[in-house]
Order: sequence, then structure tokens, then C-alpha cells
Amino acid sequence: MIVHEIPYGHGCLRFSLPEWIRPEAIEIRKTRSVSDPELAVLNAISNPEGGILLSDFRGAKTAAIAVNDRTRPVPNAQLLPPLVNHLEQIGIKSAEIQFIIATGTHPRVAPADYPEILPREILDRCHVDCHDCDENGTLIRLGDTSRGTPVWVNRRFAEADLRIVVGNIEPHQFQGFSGGVKGAAIGLAGRETIEKNHALMTSPKARSGRYSDNPARQEVEEIGRMIGVHYALNALLNSDKQIVSVIAGDPYRVMERGIPISRQISQVRVRNQFDLVIASPGGYPKDINIYQSQKALAGAAKITRRGGTVILAAACKEGTGNRDYERFMDRVSSHQEVIERFKQEGFSLGPHKAVQIAMDAIRVNVILVSELDPRMVRKCLLTPASSIDEALSSSPVVLPGDTEIGIMPQASFTIPVTMAD
Repeated sequence: MIVHEIPYGHGCLRFSLPEWIRPEAIEIRKTRSVSDPELAVLNAISNPEGGILLSDFRGAKTAAIAVNDRTRPVPNAQLLPPLVNHLEQIGIKSAEIQFIIATGTHPRVAPADYPEILPREILDRCHVDCHDCDENGTLIRLGDTSRGTPVWVNRRFAEADLRIVVGNIEPHQFQGFSGGVKGAAIGLAGRETIEKNHALMTSPKARSGRYSDNPARQEVEEIGRMIGVHYALNALLNSDKQIVSVIAGDPYRVMERGIPISRQISQVRVRNQFDLVIASPGGYPKDINIYQSQKALAGAAKITRRGGTVILAAACKEGTGNRDYERFMDRVSSHQEVIERFKQEGFSLGPHKAVQIAMDAIRVNVILVSELDPRMVRKCLLTPASSIDEALSSSPVVLPGDTEIGIMPQASFTIPVTMAD
């Protein structure tokens, strides 16, 4: 037997395959990190895309900065201190710099957990708040997009003199790529805005790695313009979550510059489909819950033959990640029923995640290796396993000598390109 390993939570899981099995690794490109992250941030701020210098905003009294929640591995400890220093240099006092944790429809982050997202020196210098998409008193209506989506956004962000988004550029399951204005346009939006935008995920053009003609992502860009996001500071990371590149400036030019780099890191050509794919979202925080881990399942299922098996190793230390998803699963008993009920009831956030899972689980067997109670896994209509070795010995998995196996250690970051693409 040959031992392999795959990311899981804050560590990894090991598993064994027979010597006659030669699995194929579907991995993002090994990319060297920058030698000096602080210098990379300073260089990005000093040489911004689109010529948008922070000094252009000299005279601004207030600044609002959207930052991601714990579901995104943004290197805030490297990005934020130089940014705040520059804002102070142009005359904005630290007391007037507002950080807003952009949760979208994710659960609110308690103040006690802010240190998991923001470095202590930022917490000591600036005011920090957490967005709530359902707290109508904190939202402001900006009108409708060209597709008819009502735009509700965090009032404090929208009314600040200088509006900045900090995040990563990486593949996104149906937005094409994260980064740019998305942290504000979705992360700081009202539930109605997010729900209407996410309904565009049903378009065949709304998929990972697709940007310029992706309706969901292009509406995000339109929302960003309606909000008036001035500036983006984005990082690109390698498989070890180390900084490869930092880009700053005009949010739309940042995306133009960053997307080719992200594709170079994450796009992997796959010659054929596999009988079995063993996949990980990439460890914490990408496997923090089922809601986030589903994105890895989508990538793994894409390269799995019909009737094949995906073993998804995702710790899910915070459960499913969405109560509406759980409540929806209480009312169904099969993946086909998930799809049919969703069609009858119409698009809604939470249940949409059940449909995304069902569309893959109807075609392939899905075994989830996690820290979840097996009863919860079964409620989600997935097969539970306590280890990858246990999953490999289960009935849906057969390992004859000609079994073709793929291993995806960073499935949430990977853009698999098949012959059909």
C-alpha cells in the first residue's frame, strides 16, 4: 500500500491505495511566493492599476473597508497595516477608518472572533463592525441593476468618503472569480440583492473561470459601480496560502490584471474523467462547513464519470453553515425531490446549495469524510465516513487494477478544463 495525504481542516488526512493504483494528481500549479509580502503590498499601493492613487483621496474624512469573513483565507495581517498607514498619511484618522466584515448571507461574526479575521494592531486602531444582510435599518437602496436586481447595501460603507475592498482573486464556482468589488457588492449587500444575483447562477455561462460574459459576475461589477467602490487591494495565493502577487487600484483594472494570474495558477487540463476522485476543498477555511465545501464537490464531480464516486474530505467544523439549507433538507428524501421542490418553490438562498449538491449527487456517488454527526450527513443525503480509508472500503467504491483515480487536494481553487470545455 502507498500512503497519500490531502488537506483537511488545519492539517491533513492520510489514506492508503494499493500499489497497482496510479492516481493522477489534479493540482494547481506550484507557484513561488513573494520573498517580502510587506514590500509587495507597498509596491502595489505605490503602483496602482488604473493610476488610482490613495493620495488622490486626500481631503477624505472617512474611509470604509470591506473585508471577508472566516470563509476566505485573505492574508489580512500583511495587507491591512500598510493600507491603514497610507490612509493616515493622506489625513484620514484611524478613528475614522471603519472596517466592515463582509458576511453576505453567512452568519454574523461575533466580536470575540474578530481576531481570527483582523490583526490585533488593526483592532486596536480602527472601528470594526460586522455586516447583517437582514438588518434593514443599516441598509440603503441605490436603485436597480439593468437586470432588475434591487441594490441594497450597507449604509456605512456607501456613505463613507473613501470606499475600499480588500480580498483575494481566486476561482469562484459561479461568479467566475472572486475579488475586485465582490466583497462589497455581495458581501455588504442586502439579502434581496444577493438572492436575485445568485439566481443568475443557473446560466450556463455562470461558472468557475468565466468572467467577461458571466451574467452573475458582470452584475456584481454593475453593483460595484452603483455603490461607487473606489479602490481594491487584492492578493493572489498559492497552494500553501502564501502571497504570490498583490494588486491594488481601480477595482475593474485589478480584475483585468489578476484574472490571468489566477488562471495560470488554478487552471488544470484534465484528459479524461475518473472512476473515483478523492477531493479536498483545500483545508481550513474552505472546508469550514458544507456550504463552503460544496464548491469542491462541484469541481470533483465535473471530472468523475457517471456512476463514479467522489470522496470529499472536508472537516466542516462549523456544521452545514446555513440553517435555511438544513430546514430545506428536513423536507426532502432524495436528490431528485430536492430538484423538483426547488423548481416548484423558486430560487432561495440556502436551498440553492441543496440543488447544487443534488445536481452532482444524482450523477455520482458522494461520500463525505468530516467531523459532522453521521446523522446530519445522511440528512444531507450524503454517505458519511470517518476516514478516507473507510470510504475507500465502502460498497460504492471498487478498486480493480484498471480503476482511474484522481486526487484533487485544492478542489475549491482548481479550474479543471476537460475536453468538453
